[in-house]
Amino acid sequence: MKPALQRGLWLWAGVLAVLLCLLFLPLPPAARGVSTGVVIMIVIIGFIRAGRQPVGTDVTRFSDLPEEPYRLPVVLVCGETAGWPGKSAVYQTSQGCWLRVDEGCELHHVARELLWLRPAWAGQLAAMICVNPQQYACGQVLAPRLYELRWQIGRLRRETRQAVPLLLSSHIAGQAVTESLWQTAFPSEPVRVWQDNCAPCGVTAWTSQDESGVRLQQQAMLNSLANWFSQHISPTFIDENPDIPPVLPYAVLFHQGQSMAGAIEHNLWVDWLRQQTSLGQVAGWMPVEGKETSSLPDFVLPLLPKGHASTPRRRAICHALTLFTVAAMIALCSSGWHNRQLLQRIAFDIQHYYTVPMQDYLPKAQAVVVLRSHATQLDSWSRNGEPLRLGLGLYQGSSLRMPVLNAIKSYVPPPPSSEPKPTPIPKIVRLDSMSLFDVGSDRLKPGSTKVLVNALVGIKAKPGWLIVVAGHTDDTGDEASNQQLSLKRAVSVRNWMRDTGEVPESCFAVQGYGESRPRETNDTEAGRAANRRVEISLVPQANACQVTGATPVSPALGDALTQKMEK
Repeated sequence: MKPALQRGLWLWAGVLAVLLCLLFLPLPPAARGVSTGVVIMIVIIGFIRAGRQPVGTDVTRFSDLPEEPYRLPVVLVCGETAGWPGKSAVYQTSQGCWLRVDEGCELHHVARELLWLRPAWAGQLAAMICVNPQQYACGQVLAPRLYELRWQIGRLRRETRQAVPLLLSSHIAGQAVTESLWQTAFPSEPVRVWQDNCAPCGVTAWTSQDESGVRLQQQAMLNSLANWFSQHISPTFIDENPDIPPVLPYAVLFHQGQSMAGAIEHNLWVDWLRQQTSLGQVAGWMPVEGKETSSLPDFVLPLLPKGHASTPRRRAICHALTLFTVAAMIALCSSGWHNRQLLQRIAFDIQHYYTVPMQDYLPKAQAVVVLRSHATQLDSWSRNGEPLRLGLGLYQGSSLRMPVLNAIKSYVPPPPSSEPKPTPIPKIVRLDSMSLFDVGSDRLKPGSTKVLVNALVGIKAKPGWLIVVAGHTDDTGDEASNQQLSLKRAVSVRNWMRDTGEVPESCFAVQGYGESRPRETNDTEAGRAANRRVEISLVPQANACQVTGATPVSPALGDALTQKMEK
């Protein structure tokens, strides 16, 4: 896959993972931040590593590759390729493209390099293994190479996820060969003969066209080659092996010519013919000297099955859809879990509310507060839409609103407290009698107005409050005289307040206590001075200070007194 597509997939996977961590997965805030950071780091590493060239890639090896798009077969040729046409490892014909692999152990590596350069060629690949018995002196050297190639083919199929066709090819040469030809053996099909500029035909038809019997001799040699191949080569690829899976060949191809580069005198082919014919040596068994012609079966390329590999763009889209599907499944599971937790939490709070007795006022009130918070949250989600972690069609909050509201409606608040309200303490203003009156007199001194004004600023006349003026004396003199003197002094102060502040008389009450309520002891001069006093206080009384007619009640007696003094 191209680097741009790989990086795009990494970014797509990172975006999906971050959205899952932030919006859906049931994680605490700290874990959500840590997981998001880890996902971002992994995406950055994958983005950097995406599209890296495989280690050891030899770009010059594939300098002659066809440009994309190229839809013809591409065959990797392993084994004996001494008659390879040209010097380049890439040989392109009108039927397809041939790639030479010098070492069989590099087959998988070469295929990886090729797919990195041409990722769309995975469905066009095929492999051909050439085994020429005239180039081997010992079968013990050939067998390990074939097992290695079998393992490489299986690995290539697993990596490409394609049934890469395998072609097994063998080539022999001899002096008795009069014409170069190919024979193909496909499974469940008769053997066919292929010649240049001729249509393919069966073995019987080909041999019957020659009356001299030369073709019969060639066919006998090819039959012998097929027998050797079926006994020594084919089992290497199809026999059961616990370590390597079998690789069934798509076709077996035999080639016969006159010359062969790299043939040795004592080889496996000569040994096999000796076993079959009991002849020591025949001149026609050995190839003639000369340049070997091309031994690539170009005619077989149109017969190869077409792979089903998709283009890199289509594979990237499939991977992206797969990632989205997995993320959607995780999001759905997370949403279902969140909704289940919501149902359990609210159902538990409702049940807890009903289990608390109504007479247990404090726990009942606390349970109602919890239900009201649930109702507020559910109402907000109903108006503005639920959060994504509860959405995706799995939201269950709508079915919880009515049970929560019914529980709240059933709540009965506690009755009001029956404890009596504390009676307000009346405000008392104490005035020294000696600063207002002369000794034994009940007439206000001329300079007492200022004292009265300063002391009575906070006294307010209003309905429901009674202004009580009480006079007190010390124990000097007769008790009855003291009582009359205290009453007269209280009346004088009341009259002054009534006339100066324009306060109705119904707002006042006058009392004279004489020497009956001393504040201090009368044995000292300071105590007797403290007991000579006039006290003014506000006492609540329902029918007090009720005024009929248009005469208003002065809101503040002290304010009225201050205004008159200024005048």
